[in-house]
Amino acid sequence: MTLEDTEAHDNQSETMHPVAAALEDVIVTAHRRDSLTIGIYESAKLMDRDPDSVVLCLLTADPEHDADVALSIHFTLLKAFCCDNDIHILRVSGLQRLSEIVHSQIEPSSEPMDLHCILVSNPHNNPWKCSSLDEVFNYCAECKSRNQWIPFTSLMDR
Repeated sequence: MTLEDTEAHDNQSETMHPVAAALEDVIVTAHRRDSLTIGIYESAKLMDRDPDSVVLCLLTADPEHDADVALSIHFTLLKAFCCDNDIHILRVSGLQRLSEIVHSQIEPSSEPMDLHCILVSNPHNNPWKCSSLDEVFNYCAECKSRNQWIPFTSLMDR
């Protein structure tokens, strides 16, 4: 590897992947439309009550939680449910940035939020069109066509 190759690789890692920018927009838009469900327990309740309205499931992928057996079991169950109900799944690293995006959209709370699972819903009685959501869907479909069944993206700190 030459110096130029190293510099090009470093520059690529510092720029945000287009799907990450689209995902940030989806989270902000979904929250404005009251279509964002945050937390594993809350997500499970929504999926049980109205699975047809859920269009995207975001699961965190930070290494600090890899050893959490209970979280791993929840993720396995959520992934299975999403696959059975044709809900797009996207693993997201960058919990700090995800927290910044979500917390900028909600009122401050004394309780910490469970950001391990976030659902984006698109109710059938009031659907919304969003080019960013389409971009995330296309990314998920592209990853699946390459046999990456659980797509991954990284949100970068700003």
